[in-house]
Amino acid sequence: MPRLLGTDLPENKTVAIALTSLFGVGHKRSEIVAKQAGVDSAKRARDLSPSELSRIQKVLEQFELEGDLRRGVRDNIDRLKRIRAYRGIRHAQQLPVRGQRTRTNARNARGGVKRRTIGSMSKEQATKTEESK
Repeated sequence: MPRLLGTDLPENKTVAIALTSLFGVGHKRSEIVAKQAGVDSAKRARDLSPSELSRIQKVLEQFELEGDLRRGVRDNIDRLKRIRAYRGIRHAQQLPVRGQRTRTNARNARGGVKRRTIGSMSKEQATKTEESK
């Protein structure tokens, strides 16, 4: 199993698809990396020679990927929280950050199984108010 940047690449996938398993590498960047390294992007990851892997590794070192990129994203979010920006407050409360509505359809923010009321009344409160009428 080929290994790059501390991540195992899927053996059965083509190089272009296998490189997208690295954090910070999408389809476009994987094509660019394969082209710059002189590797056929349609080749399977298991068929890569050690010299091809080292050429890909050398090209990938030009980009901020994996741990460095994750650390940068986390630092940016922590900075927003520290300066008490609106986006930082939303991150801290685990609510949608980019202006999505929360009255309905906020499943990631409200939790999949364990429901947490955010925008409107919970089901129990709604049934109680209907019964009292």
